[in-house]
Amino acid sequence: MNSGNAHPVTYEAALYLRQTPTVGDPPVLFAPAAAAQDEGNVLQSYGRFAQMLLPMEYTGWMDECVAHVQSCYIGDWSSLHKLQIRGRQALEFLGWLGMRDVITRFDIGQVKHHVQLDEGGWVASEGIVCRLGVEEFLYTAGSGDWLLWQLESGRWDAEVTDVTADRFIFGIQGPESPHVVEALVGESVRDIAFSRSRMARIDGVEVRVLRTGISGEVGYEIHGPSEAANTIWTAAVRAGQPFGIRQLGIRSQPVQHIEAGIATNGLDYLPASILTPGAPRQFRRGTPGGSYVSSNGITDYFRRPGELGWGFRKGIPARDFLGRDALVADAAQLRTQRTLVGLHWNRDDVMSLFGAVLAGDEDLPQAMELPRARTPAFDQVLVRGELAGISTGRTLSLNLGATISLCVIDSAHCAPGTEVIVVWGEPGTVQREMRATVTTLPFKPDRRRNDVTAR
Repeated sequence: MNSGNAHPVTYEAALYLRQTPTVGDPPVLFAPAAAAQDEGNVLQSYGRFAQMLLPMEYTGWMDECVAHVQSCYIGDWSSLHKLQIRGRQALEFLGWLGMRDVITRFDIGQVKHHVQLDEGGWVASEGIVCRLGVEEFLYTAGSGDWLLWQLESGRWDAEVTDVTADRFIFGIQGPESPHVVEALVGESVRDIAFSRSRMARIDGVEVRVLRTGISGEVGYEIHGPSEAANTIWTAAVRAGQPFGIRQLGIRSQPVQHIEAGIATNGLDYLPASILTPGAPRQFRRGTPGGSYVSSNGITDYFRRPGELGWGFRKGIPARDFLGRDALVADAAQLRTQRTLVGLHWNRDDVMSLFGAVLAGDEDLPQAMELPRARTPAFDQVLVRGELAGISTGRTLSLNLGATISLCVIDSAHCAPGTEVIVVWGEPGTVQREMRATVTTLPFKPDRRRNDVTAR
């Protein structure tokens, strides 16, 4: 699949240029709530989330994968980059860097999705930005490297402070989450609308409560000082026990994103910022797996915002933002946009893949990691034998009783019910053709904005 304007730099070269470890790389650290989490980490197994080690699972990944639908969970996202932006031109800078409008209306306490492009119109980074004051904002993302580099490269009357180590982020998501958060803060949180936030206190510690929806369900985030992380994690687990709360290990964390139809930076696409000379590194996850290998350069792993469901519904706005000219050029040249859809994998084909081990097949296909792989994997999607799309995020969803994935596919094949083939297995291995069916996203009902004012 040719994504256009292919960059001559190969993926392997980009890895070397952008991701070779150097002196000064941050060391691997335990999370600020590690002591509290250790009590529930009965397997004593850890996985790396950015620079932090977190428990892989607590009560088991199958139990944890359904918690956000059946009750609720508490998960640790403290590894996310956290940048405080202040100054007279802080809002103007954010408005230029992000493709979404933050200038017209951005209330104090409001939270907005901030999609950042490079000059070529590729997604360079994305996260959420919360307005803390008239000239103060907090940006959280898998990496804030692109924002840091862009601010420091310009002449903006604004400053940025990296507060990653100083703050924890806990997610409490699921239908019982309002009850848990209220028990935790000792007051109602029903006044916090979706994508809004306000301050509260937990055991005398000031925290910010945000209503978010990374799980596709009603949910909240708690942001607070790292020195109180152990105390607040323990208090949240205790407050949630009457409501069936589960502690969420990183083995289960990414599953909910696929169910909700949310593409994840560094897993479902690669950030275009990895090719920017002089920009800091992002997402050192190694070479992607999967059956798709680009022959056109690294941009085949990049995505336009419209290919991830982040395009403009009413056309490209007139206001200035980084990457706008490239999007306008695409529109003028009528370049075909690919579309983000979901894939339901054929159950018999998936069961046959797992059964190959018991069948004593001499040449075994690559195993499927459950519930999903922690590293990026890009698989070919074929229609009548021709490449039509790329599948990512292959996940076993216990909530749906199905194997699912995201897929960026040619618009001609995006209709729900379209039958496709996913090629399973990296080149050089025993590959299998897995039948799949196109479906709309999200895979399950979007309940993020459900009314919680009625008790």
